[in-house]
Amino acid sequence: MPAIAASSALQRFRILDLSRVRAGPSCVRQFSDFGADVIKIESPPGTDPNENMGGPRHGPDMQNLHRNKRAMTLNLKLPEAKDVFMRLVKTADVVVENFRPDVKFRLGIDYESLAKVNPRIILASISGFGQDGPYRDRPGFDQIAQGMSGLMSVTGLPGQGPVRTGAAIADVSAGLWAALGVMTALLEREVSGKGQWVQSSLLNAGIGLLDFQAARYVMKSEVPQQVGNDHPTSMPTSAYKTKDGYINVAASGDGMWKRVCQAIGREALASDERFKSNESRAANRAAINAVLNEALQAKNSAEWIEMFNRIGVPCGPIYKMDQVFADPQVRHLGAATEVEHPKLGRFKILSQPVKLSRTPAEIKTAMPELGAHTDEILTELGFDKKQIAELRKKGAV
Repeated sequence: MPAIAASSALQRFRILDLSRVRAGPSCVRQFSDFGADVIKIESPPGTDPNENMGGPRHGPDMQNLHRNKRAMTLNLKLPEAKDVFMRLVKTADVVVENFRPDVKFRLGIDYESLAKVNPRIILASISGFGQDGPYRDRPGFDQIAQGMSGLMSVTGLPGQGPVRTGAAIADVSAGLWAALGVMTALLEREVSGKGQWVQSSLLNAGIGLLDFQAARYVMKSEVPQQVGNDHPTSMPTSAYKTKDGYINVAASGDGMWKRVCQAIGREALASDERFKSNESRAANRAAINAVLNEALQAKNSAEWIEMFNRIGVPCGPIYKMDQVFADPQVRHLGAATEVEHPKLGRFKILSQPVKLSRTPAEIKTAMPELGAHTDEILTELGFDKKQIAELRKKGAV
């Protein structure tokens, strides 16, 4: 049966997915959710010592990352399997891998080798530290990149010591930047007719995520510090205690600060020398936080959230995960959606966050079982039953 496209947006493209764990799959998911024919290529059972690196196949993480794909097995260490792979490359637009940088050269599936077979092919390589340089061959991991990029140095309370963020943001952002690079390469190919090698790394992704924090250093040599829930430069922006819990308030700029002063009945604070400008409020963050934590004890969180938003001051609750998915706006956005799995039945996974008005993404199929479409894909490539049986006998698939 033909691939079931999740959307018509990218239906004309074929992606060969050699990736594993999170960074590579986060890249590929952008294409599978928008209808590309994604073929997830894995090693046959028992041939890859790292086959469980991404966690259990039927667990939430794998099911969330690998929906809307077809799956086949290939033992790329065998010449017969490599021949099959290169036949696939002739039909493909993009190959995505996040092996350690030397692996693709050992397997003979580096960009130059692929381009000889298909000059239009785009190879996306995601690594821990880059495809060259002194750390090229180090194994990459999200938390290592968080530490080396500086993310952990600005996360947490003052003096607390380094703290990792609560999500695998270096992994995910490296995948998303790779996806942006592939999209750019596909657009450029429409002009040149040629593919190219797209590269991203967890280290560079972590630095990129720091954005204005890193820019403060490279432009002005300012080394940002831990400030906990406070915004580094714009106060009062923090988490504040109310009568029944905590809320986030983000009062950026003099106008919002004046409205906060009026809302809490402390208008005189707006002209207090300690709080008259963004710079002075940031310098006196402990004092301004003390004032707000005291004043906000007067009402419940829901009352403050309603009041501040009504007067144009951004304010919101601080949710646990169950509260996130119970929120009416989150439900309206459709942040989670149901999928049907042949063994697991119906369950929910995360939806595609990007919305397109005319060709939206959908979740059409759950993560396939290992090698579920191997025969189907080989048949599409022109292999007959006898040839497929021979490939299985040799352990190539």
